[in-house]
Amino acid sequence: MPNATPGSLVAFADATPAPLAPWAPGRLAALLRRDPVAAVAAATLVVIGLAALLAPVIAPFDPAQAPDIAAGAQPPSANHWLGTDSVSRDLLSRLLFGARVSLGISVVAVTVATVVGTAWGAAAGYAGGWTDRVLMHLVDAGLAIPRILLLLGIVALWGTLSMSSLVLLIGLTGWFGASRLVRAEVRATRERDFVIAARASGASPLRVLVRHVLPHAMTPMLVAATLGVGQVVVIEAGLSFLGYGVAPPTASWGSLIREGRQALGTAWWMSVFPGVALAATVLAINVLGDRLRATLGGQQLHAQ
Repeated sequence: MPNATPGSLVAFADATPAPLAPWAPGRLAALLRRDPVAAVAAATLVVIGLAALLAPVIAPFDPAQAPDIAAGAQPPSANHWLGTDSVSRDLLSRLLFGARVSLGISVVAVTVATVVGTAWGAAAGYAGGWTDRVLMHLVDAGLAIPRILLLLGIVALWGTLSMSSLVLLIGLTGWFGASRLVRAEVRATRERDFVIAARASGASPLRVLVRHVLPHAMTPMLVAATLGVGQVVVIEAGLSFLGYGVAPPTASWGSLIREGRQALGTAWWMSVFPGVALAATVLAINVLGDRLRATLGGQQLHAQ
């Protein structure tokens, strides 16, 4: 940019718009209007999310209440729409409160993974050189270990986990792919004209990174985070099913399926309804995430 003054460089750099993000209302609304499959997936997630948030209001019974333990598991009826479990607790109420736990753990864990992965990948991609090589070799080492085996190994050594420990454990073992995605976006953006102009104007590296570089990584990162929620829902359910996740009497979808596995032949509703809720949620998340990825041309998300 010949004959550019520092002031004009700053103006040029700061005037460069960030890419349109998928969460912009107009972009998302256009996707839902032209894609009925995405619209159904989004509506399913809204219904499930609202049911989880409003569980204390809409649950017909106390999820921990067992009015008649001797009655055992009762099939779906007018009083208990989804039946009761082996100690006569209302399954619909436990399913709603289990949704709060399963989805809450997933959203917070993915948030932790996204924050850590973004910071790590941004540092590696922007610094370059030996810093980039060292940081990404550590990421490659983390990716070389299957996540579920890493989780099982840690929980086996750790023993009983609190809810917060479980969230941190899932989040801190899931950021490796996110860091590679952010690194790729940062490396592709750091040599663009507006970033060079910002550096030439005297902007600090942190300002250049946060103001001019990272916004270009947010669109694919949020799509990846959407898909990550579905993955973590399955991981949490698997750990709870194996007895390493959410501890009784707190309900999660995985623990509900575990409670009903022994009585599947005689009390099928105890496992089937939580399994349907789990499958519907993960399917809706994956469908919506894939549609967003296709709309944004985010093929680079396969790097995860």
